[in-house]
Amino acid sequence: MERVSSPALAQIIATDFFTVEVWTCTGLKRLIVLFFIDISTRRVEIGGIAHSPNGLWMAQIARNLIDAVDGFFTGKRYLIHDRDPLYTNEFIDIIAGCGVDGVKLPAKSPNLNAYAERFVRTIKEDCLNRMLFFGEDMLRNTIREFVIHYHEERNHQALDNQLLTKPVRNGDQRGRLRRRERIGGMLNYYFREAA
Repeated sequence: MERVSSPALAQIIATDFFTVEVWTCTGLKRLIVLFFIDISTRRVEIGGIAHSPNGLWMAQIARNLIDAVDGFFTGKRYLIHDRDPLYTNEFIDIIAGCGVDGVKLPAKSPNLNAYAERFVRTIKEDCLNRMLFFGEDMLRNTIREFVIHYHEERNHQALDNQLLTKPVRNGDQRGRLRRRERIGGMLNYYFREAA
């Protein structure tokens, strides 16, 4: 089945939050992770991880995302988001400054942000729900490794079981089969070594 690419989808980014509980020296803490997903390519950008996010934190993330050189919002027109109060007027105004319109989803409509919800389910089922985190650094490293795996080593069913980043082909498929593991073997990628 050939995937149909829509020019309209290439203009949309979705965003959402999810939470992860982490053991620290002072006890159990809940951290909030903000992420953005490009609807057409499925590329994910982790906006930030915080104990208690606020409007200033969100404004700084917006400034990072609209960076002219390597900002995630480059060439996009719409950001779909839920009604979380962290999407402040300042956040919306900052992204609007680079031509991205914030589209607030109707209340009680979780299916309208299906791409973001699917990413949350994927990262939690494949990785986060299988681990106990001892410190914020462990969580940050795990999420970073998962996002690399998600982009470079994980097949995506909606994209005809292709990788987001195309691997370099050596031409010869007779080399030894190798495994690259991440997060202590929780995430695995199998490939053929050049012969």
